[in-house]
Amino acid sequence: MAILKILNYPDPRLYTVAKPIAAVDSKIHRLIDNMAETMYAAPGVGLAATQVDVHQQLILIDISEDKRNLQVLINPKIITSSGKQDYEEGCLSVPGIYEQVTRAEKITVSALNHDGKPFEFEAEGLLAVCIQHEIDHLLGKVFVEYLSSLKQARIKNKMKKRLRI
Repeated sequence: MAILKILNYPDPRLYTVAKPIAAVDSKIHRLIDNMAETMYAAPGVGLAATQVDVHQQLILIDISEDKRNLQVLINPKIITSSGKQDYEEGCLSVPGIYEQVTRAEKITVSALNHDGKPFEFEAEGLLAVCIQHEIDHLLGKVFVEYLSSLKQARIKNKMKKRLRI
């Protein structure tokens, strides 16, 4: 396993729309393992393949305290959503920045699991926020895009400054 390099905002590669995964094979399993190691080492609760410069529809999430509940979502889609909730979000691609974002409170998701088998489930609270956040990455969107243009500009300048240091 290997720790992968996480792209930092405003890297243009973060705006790439991910392609569906056609076959869940040993290459995808290796990517899952490497992404899991990267996410836990960061440390984070979610990681999209886009963030490690792989533009395929794969997200990993683990919101458990003991980090023993890795959820693998291949080709995830939100089927239904309802309600609204505000949550303070952060992102491994935008380190040190935390902002309130409004998202759906409850969602129903369909995806393929680690073995390529289709499944559906409902999520709410932090899990729903994480799934929506990571799916946004697959769609080429970073959470700061939900903020005012003034906040976006400040964050972009702060991140560019960090990259120069």
